[in-house]
Amino acid sequence: MPRNPIGHWNSAAGHEDYRAKYDAAMRDLPAATTVRDVGTDYGDVRVYAYAGAKGGLDPLVLLPGTSSGTPVWAANLKSLLAITDAYAIDLLGEPGMSVQNRPISSDEDKAAWLDQALAALPEQRFNLLGMSIGGWTAMNLAVRRPDRIATVTTLDAVNVYDGIPAQTVLRSLPAAMKWLPRSWRDSFNSYTAGGRPVEHVPVADMIESGMKNYTMRQPQPRRITEQQLSALPMPVLAIIAGRSVMHRPETARSTAERALRTKTVAYYPDASHAINGEYPDRIANDLRTFLTTHDRP
Repeated sequence: MPRNPIGHWNSAAGHEDYRAKYDAAMRDLPAATTVRDVGTDYGDVRVYAYAGAKGGLDPLVLLPGTSSGTPVWAANLKSLLAITDAYAIDLLGEPGMSVQNRPISSDEDKAAWLDQALAALPEQRFNLLGMSIGGWTAMNLAVRRPDRIATVTTLDAVNVYDGIPAQTVLRSLPAAMKWLPRSWRDSFNSYTAGGRPVEHVPVADMIESGMKNYTMRQPQPRRITEQQLSALPMPVLAIIAGRSVMHRPETARSTAERALRTKTVAYYPDASHAINGEYPDRIANDLRTFLTTHDRP
């Protein structure tokens, strides 16, 4: 039997387990103004719209980390909505409420589905904010299809300013074995979060369920090159965690400071890869300053 080329849930029971944990984690977010499933060539993309401050800025588009979904923004959404409106998107081909129905075979495909989702929204330009793989997803779109993007902000993005260290890759392998006990996945998630316990945390429960119950079928993201970073037409804010295990923080900082045209880099020396939950107010303040300076609708 040929391998299913599309991201999918491994069982109905596993899907229901994830949905229950997703719904539980969503209770920590404000109610969305609207919820839409936007059709693209690669599947239906779940988009939550949130009404925020009316200060003349383009809306934010929030892109989560891998195996998570919109609930991962629970610590951030209130302070972000004090800046401007926001859309939160579940990544296509990942655990979440988006539903893939066609193979995603390249980084160009990954840019295409996101560009098509943004094209279905009423605004013309957006401020992208992506964490971890969501940061890579934002930058991949910026490199390939920049026309709708006013600015990009990355929260400890992976494969953008540095590659993933070999030690982290090795630590992730047992977590990818779906038949191993939950403790293996919790151990890896705690490792990326600076050693903090993750058991019985709603967002962490959701992520663990996604890792166990969903099979992704798309190529690993290729590193964004320094030449591509230097050629970006829009302003970029790189927020980098000094205790991240998903890259070498000093190397990532140096690359961003050297390559980004606006030289806008914020380094949080005590932050782990779970930076969004550790420093929500600082992130919002840095983002507000950046957008006030650089977002010109």
